[in-house]
Amino acid sequence: MAESLRRVLNLGSAAGPGKNTAEAEPPLLLLGGPGSGKTALLFAAALEAAGEGRGPVLFLTRRPLQSLPRRIGAALEPLRLQKIRFQYPPSTRELLRLLCSAHEARGPAPSLLLLDGLEEYLVEGPGSQEAAYLAALLLDTAVHFSHRAGPGRGCGLIVALQTQEEGGDSGNALQLALLQRYFPAQCWLQPDASGPGQCCLRASLEPGGLGPREEWGVTFQPDGEMTITPWPTQAGDTSSHKGSRSGGQP
Repeated sequence: MAESLRRVLNLGSAAGPGKNTAEAEPPLLLLGGPGSGKTALLFAAALEAAGEGRGPVLFLTRRPLQSLPRRIGAALEPLRLQKIRFQYPPSTRELLRLLCSAHEARGPAPSLLLLDGLEEYLVEGPGSQEAAYLAALLLDTAVHFSHRAGPGRGCGLIVALQTQEEGGDSGNALQLALLQRYFPAQCWLQPDASGPGQCCLRASLEPGGLGPREEWGVTFQPDGEMTITPWPTQAGDTSSHKGSRSGGQP
């Protein structure tokens, strides 16, 4: 679901003609360390999708958001906020139950399915089999919502996962490699040089073979305001092309 995130990183600019619909786009894995802005970008994507005039947005997270990010592209309009349905499954068992019951739910099908903090659910069942089952169920639920919505009105899927530092647990690396098979589109959030009180990041978006890699600079001010600028391209800069497909950060 790279297009929703791309619109956020382009400050809400239109997708333009010929872009893929949610139904045609691969699911996206949003990757970054602790405090890298994953939740803020997920919420911004939810606001963006809520303003498209399609179905509601389903936002799954283990606990309520402590605060709403400021200046995240789309305005915090009441009508947009009303279309975002937050649900808080407290455990892996409850998350699986919620996803399975989604096939029986009535009402408009969601246009976007978001899951924040996948690692918090995987820690309860750290094996590769559990990770594969949960990933497959998430994809199956998004496909079901797409079928309910009808042609051209599919349901996108974005999942945020906290990454480990290099040289960490090899089991986590294998788990990430497995998840990347289910989520061909990925966006990596990497720390960048920050000013006093700021958190600066480099966002690298790989849309899963549906377009070129794109990068932005994302800065969070002390008051929570988020600013986004295109990443300056430098000749000979190959640092952004290191093995994101093999489980390490790009």
